[in-house]
Amino acid sequence: MPTTYPLEAQTVHANRNGSPAFYRCPRALGRMAAAIAAALLTFAPAALAQVNGLGARPLQGWSTFSQQTIVPSSTVMNEQNILAQSDAMRASGLGAHGFQYINLDAGWNGDNDPYGRSIWNTTEFPHFLQMIQHIHANGQKVGIYLLPGIGTTTVSQNQPIFGTQYHAQDIVAQPLTIGNGFGFGYKIDFTKPGAQEYINSIVNLYASWGIDYIKLDSVTPGSYHDDLSINNIPDVLAYSKAIAQSGRPIWLTISWALDEDYISNWQQTSNARRIQGDVECEGDCPLLTEWPRIEVRFLDLPSWEHTSGPTLGWNDLDSLEIGNGATDGITDTEQQTAMTLWAMANAPLSIGGDLTRLTVFGKQALTNDEVLAVDRSGHPATQINAGFTQVWASNLGHGAYYVALFNLNALPSSVTFDWKDLGFANAVQMRDLWSHTELGPQFNSFSTVLPGHGARLFLVRGTGQVPTPPSQVYDGSSAVLHGAANIQPCSLCASGSKITFLGIGADNYGTFADVEVKKAGVYRMEVDSLTNGTRSYIINVNGGPDITLNSSGGSGNVPSSLTIPVRLNAGINSIQFGNPVSYPPDLDRIVISGDGNEPYPTATTYEGEYATLTGNASGGFCGSCSGLAKAGFLGGGASATFTNVNVPAAGTYNMEIDYLTSGPRSFFLNVNDGTAQELDLNGTSFGSPASTVIPVQLNAGNNTIAFGNPSNAAPDLDSITISPVYK
Repeated sequence: MPTTYPLEAQTVHANRNGSPAFYRCPRALGRMAAAIAAALLTFAPAALAQVNGLGARPLQGWSTFSQQTIVPSSTVMNEQNILAQSDAMRASGLGAHGFQYINLDAGWNGDNDPYGRSIWNTTEFPHFLQMIQHIHANGQKVGIYLLPGIGTTTVSQNQPIFGTQYHAQDIVAQPLTIGNGFGFGYKIDFTKPGAQEYINSIVNLYASWGIDYIKLDSVTPGSYHDDLSINNIPDVLAYSKAIAQSGRPIWLTISWALDEDYISNWQQTSNARRIQGDVECEGDCPLLTEWPRIEVRFLDLPSWEHTSGPTLGWNDLDSLEIGNGATDGITDTEQQTAMTLWAMANAPLSIGGDLTRLTVFGKQALTNDEVLAVDRSGHPATQINAGFTQVWASNLGHGAYYVALFNLNALPSSVTFDWKDLGFANAVQMRDLWSHTELGPQFNSFSTVLPGHGARLFLVRGTGQVPTPPSQVYDGSSAVLHGAANIQPCSLCASGSKITFLGIGADNYGTFADVEVKKAGVYRMEVDSLTNGTRSYIINVNGGPDITLNSSGGSGNVPSSLTIPVRLNAGINSIQFGNPVSYPPDLDRIVISGDGNEPYPTATTYEGEYATLTGNASGGFCGSCSGLAKAGFLGGGASATFTNVNVPAAGTYNMEIDYLTSGPRSFFLNVNDGTAQELDLNGTSFGSPASTVIPVQLNAGNNTIAFGNPSNAAPDLDSITISPVYK
């Protein structure tokens, strides 16, 4: 323990600018974009903020954690580097576009003071308070990382609580219980005198240093722990109260993978909550992140899409890995897609990586004021279409919408979106916010070809009302159940019940056998389901090709909706839900709507686990795979053969192969019993798929595509996707 340190240091005042440096609209903005951006800035933050006077808009800044996962922590978590990052943020001009926070994650602190409060690591931060002053002088704010609970040493030494007559053993829960999801420290009993005073003393100390942000990590229920014997809801409330009494506006983020069942608690006590696990690979891959860790955000967010806003706090999707070149682990296209989703979600924008090496692309993306206006709009988006080609939209009022189109396939995919699904007939104005171009009127619908893992983002003004399409509701209780599938009560479900145990076995499924429409065509099917974590339906309509519907969520008790197109026959149709190999969500109901003229995806996905498997090959669980499963143990004579790859005309098609391997392996690929082609592949993990795209010649109708390796081990096979070739 250092011999000298401040117990209650003199307050380091916030930068003179005080309020966040909101973006400034450049002259190049279209008139509509500029008008909407200006309107968004007229909100009075104090009137909309959470209890600490902050949070009217999601924060923008930088965090140490991403870099800590790929280089030695001591290289990142030291005074010299933090000052360099702060100076780089200032020099880059990011501050003029709203980026303010310099947040120190785990590892900033060293010993405790005599009152059980964490203080800085004096070896790595010999001039900690002066560093804070420097950051503030750069027009920025400073954040630190904490865990709920009270330290074991503080309790064993029965240290006093600053400014009170109480001691640590007066407030610790009995019997002693772990204090958070990580298992560090002890739980505090907040019914005991001195407990709130202890948290007040912590926050007051940090306020006196000039701290502007606290990340409270490993909060339960959440952090993949729903053990209510831990239950950090009282801790979060205590920190919220402590911030309010401190007199300093300190942003409070709680982390991670929070349980949505307690959303009202999180909304009342924090500015933002992490709704998923870490976006960083943390050793599972060699770089900062990878595409599957971005993609799961698309699956998780629909469950939370109605829970955020200026008075409710924000859904935090974790660090935004943009502008670090090769170390990002995702391409520039994928980075733009990630930022588009973060912006549509109105998520905090916390840059990972090294600001001193910010790429040209990264700077351009992070200073795009039209995209930043989406993030700060105060109108978090809702998902309109689910599946592999998704559509998200925000209704800004007065006929204006933000609309984002996403391609989760690795191959180029066509996306067509009908304006009637947003309630209007035509788009009289349409502006591309990434390219800053006006596209002119778009009547009835809009079509585009997106690159693999690509996105486009628009500001649209719609006109003309369209009638509400007819819809039919089919409650889960009306389904015919097979195997272990059964009906359970569900108080928050629209139908009052839900179907459980729909998967883990080919015999466990449910069928809606009486879905009736008047004419054949493509309709919208809303699927209301419940899941806490990633799960997947395998859906079959009238015995046709299987449809994979991947999803995730934060609650097994609160249903959320996903909508996909389905082809239906005139008259009675049968729609089956299950997952023979892995775990599907519970199912509340389905809703069929539309006029039979909905767009249908041009790409078709076939899951590896449902191919014909020979030898030792078998289907098994894979938490990051499509369908939540994969075909493994391929090679050495074992193979996976798709016998029903159907295309409308003979010709060349793109085939995306999603595979898993740690190190080099190869597939021998055979199409329609032709000459086998060897595909040399490489990867970093058997737990997370990679993708490659190749051309294949297919016949009209059904085709057979086989994967194997006659003598050596092959990669595991997640899925294949077949799509037309777009020029």
